[in-house]
Amino acid sequence: MSPTPVPIAPVVPGAEALSLAEVLGRGALAIVSYAALGVILLIVGFYVIDMVTPGRLGKLIKEGRNPNATLLAGSGLAAVGLIVAASIWSSGGALQEGLLATLVFGLVGIAVQTVAMLAFDKVAGISVRELVTEAELQPGARLLAVTHLAIGLITAVAVV
Repeated sequence: MSPTPVPIAPVVPGAEALSLAEVLGRGALAIVSYAALGVILLIVGFYVIDMVTPGRLGKLIKEGRNPNATLLAGSGLAAVGLIVAASIWSSGGALQEGLLATLVFGLVGIAVQTVAMLAFDKVAGISVRELVTEAELQPGARLLAVTHLAIGLITAVAVV
């Protein structure tokens, strides 16, 4: 004879009690949903960075072993990860609203990072196109990487 599931007391008075299986099922669904959306946003972020760099970013990293391209792509993706994590944190358990907010804030963060990279090209004279042609790690790539992370952190805190 199998034990009868014991309902978990609701946090909100008047709400229905959920069984442990329902709580775990909803939690697993949320994890899978946020992870899938996060991966999609990381892919979008990678391709946006790829669009503003000359050549294929994947080829520059894999075959060319270019440290500047690697640092810029990595910092851009880390920034997107910060934004996604903050969006999830701020969702308060509301899955549909949280996913929508994560999508919107993630895309805004990617757009802001792209504008910042282009602005650095104009304002500071640090050209992403020139950086990724260099074989050695350049100070400008380090500065742009920190800028990516700072923009990601600012956007993430704005979300929370």
